[in-house]
Amino acid sequence: MAAGDDQGRVESEIQEILARTASDGATAAPQGAREPLDRELRSIKETVIRMGSMAEAAIRDALDALVTHNAEKATAVIIGDRKINDMQHEVITAITTTIATQSPVARDLRNLLMMNHVVYELERIGDHAASVAKIAVQLAPEPALQRYLHLPEIGELAATQLHGILMALVDVDPVRAREVAVSDDQIDALYRQSFDECIRLMEADKSNVARGTRLLFAAHYLERIGDRTTNIAEDIVYLASGEVEDLNP
Repeated sequence: MAAGDDQGRVESEIQEILARTASDGATAAPQGAREPLDRELRSIKETVIRMGSMAEAAIRDALDALVTHNAEKATAVIIGDRKINDMQHEVITAITTTIATQSPVARDLRNLLMMNHVVYELERIGDHAASVAKIAVQLAPEPALQRYLHLPEIGELAATQLHGILMALVDVDPVRAREVAVSDDQIDALYRQSFDECIRLMEADKSNVARGTRLLFAAHYLERIGDRTTNIAEDIVYLASGEVEDLNP
């Protein structure tokens, strides 16, 4: 599936769930002074989900650029990271304004503070995807090193994990959040395998050192995406239950 088609699928799924959530909120929301707060909360969540969708697409595009030696596509990911950064600032501004003007308390305040942390994690995920894209630019003229080790699998797992956590975020679903966090173990295992295999390749042939080193950095960035997605899962569990739970012990 082409990257553009995949991004369109993600956007379509997100819009469908957001529409359902907005409809439920419109039915259940009390009238009067609370309506502006509910409207702001929905708007902030929609922006966060869109930001996450862009980060997911960036992961997939960066990996595709690496595997296909497409420096132009990798450069587009690097440039696109600015939009993710801008969306973080937009959300932070909206959260600050909402707290100042709506005086949220209890769960609503916890929701806003959680969203503030989520956009921080998403911004860092976007940075990691851009870092992989920068390595893709560097490696574009070079031959592949053992089919890029397990990086394509790690990247697909990381993107799928992020997509799952966005769906859990929309519904504030702690069960799904925990399930997504468990999948980080697969990313960690593949990262360790890639590290060991890459070291062996570099020890066997010194001409592999430069490419191998860059691939190790790329693998590290992808592994960190899994960790940051798990952090978001912990935020969702906290919002749903009020309990702090370590999902990546």
